[in-house]
Amino acid sequence: MGDAIQGFRGRMIGPSDKDYDEARALYNGMIDRRPKLIACCTDAADVIAAVNYARDNKLRVAIRGGGHSGPGFGSCDDGLVIDLSQMRSVRVDPATRTARVEPGCTAADLDHATHAFGLAVPLGIVGSTGVAGLTLGGGTGYLTRKHGLSVDNLLEVDVVLADGTFVTANKDQHADLFWAVRGGGGNFGVVTSFLFQAHPARMVFAGPVFWDAKDARQVMAAYRDFIAKAPEELGLFVGLKTVPPTDPFPKEHWNKRACALIGAFNGPIVDGQKLMASLLDKLPAPLFNWMGEMPWTAINSLFDPFFPKGLQWYWKGDFVKALPDEAINAHVANALKAPTPLCLMHLYPIDGAVRRVAKDATPWSARDASFSMVIAGISPDPKDAQALKSWGRAYWEAVHPFNQKGAYVNFMDADEAENRVELSYGDNYRRLASIKAKYDPGNLFRVNQNIKPQA
Repeated sequence: MGDAIQGFRGRMIGPSDKDYDEARALYNGMIDRRPKLIACCTDAADVIAAVNYARDNKLRVAIRGGGHSGPGFGSCDDGLVIDLSQMRSVRVDPATRTARVEPGCTAADLDHATHAFGLAVPLGIVGSTGVAGLTLGGGTGYLTRKHGLSVDNLLEVDVVLADGTFVTANKDQHADLFWAVRGGGGNFGVVTSFLFQAHPARMVFAGPVFWDAKDARQVMAAYRDFIAKAPEELGLFVGLKTVPPTDPFPKEHWNKRACALIGAFNGPIVDGQKLMASLLDKLPAPLFNWMGEMPWTAINSLFDPFFPKGLQWYWKGDFVKALPDEAINAHVANALKAPTPLCLMHLYPIDGAVRRVAKDATPWSARDASFSMVIAGISPDPKDAQALKSWGRAYWEAVHPFNQKGAYVNFMDADEAENRVELSYGDNYRRLASIKAKYDPGNLFRVNQNIKPQA
């Protein structure tokens, strides 16, 4: 298949290649796709060649960056996968505190590069998350309360458009395209380079604190009231989960249903200690408290060992305006029904710097939300797939009446209601659809939470 794409320098993998099954495997083991061809790009020129080939041959096309897509949007059946995973360079400019990042990078790749300069970009909580997909959907992380979403720290992108054109988009060039990619997903082209603003972050006071599930209502209510007033240097989320039955967790607590607070204070360590003590002193004794001083890179990859590639995943998400006691009760009751120990619910705070950006400044419009919620059914066993879906859907249906109509697109699975994408963008959807019509009128880039082109 060496001459399948004219002018393509990278490797092309097809069904007859011995490593085809390995190359097509997705992060979410629940999804099995068989593309006609996987084009492993080495640079922007390869991306241009692959896009032109897909368009000219009327192939369905999927874009794979870090490969972390929950709904499996990094692949497609009988089409072309434009695989960017070999494009993983990061160049940090310490003078301007910026980082130029290629689309195959993971959050851990970016953290590694910026940490040498005492810098970090607000970008997720798991090191294996792909920079490209996370950013294009919006991007939240431990630094978000202080410095905003990933897209609020995006200064520029290079994009290969559906017609094979290569453009640079920023506030001065292709400003409409730059607006659209800051939360509109991969609908508008293939981003081959991201330029981020980075911020000081080196040693942080960070880690998890776990309580027994019997204390979950009290912990969630205390967290709700505390985080709204806490200094923005603290990025802290609440989760309902199970203590993993593995080291390094204390064996006497394995498989206990639990409520956890997990976060990072990016400031003087003693200030972080005092701040967390002011919360913890009001709560029951935890099962364990592992908050301590650690490098920024440690907290942002702390959970990677528990979520290797190939697990079964089912996602549901919502934006949450408020968290009344009735909603907390529904969360706790449904979390206790989780079918496997890896299942979880997280509430990530949406406040601080996020609220200081206008709702129409980026497609990510939920600036008035208080939390972004994700429910994730997870298991290593394919036999659990239906149980994960049933639990996730029932949990979501129980708490959705308390939430907003839309959700963070990165927390939505592929089986959402048809209007769910439109609801998630709210008043910004019409503008997105118009920009889609300008840059991708044929909807070549549709293997995603799709925005349909409208004039």
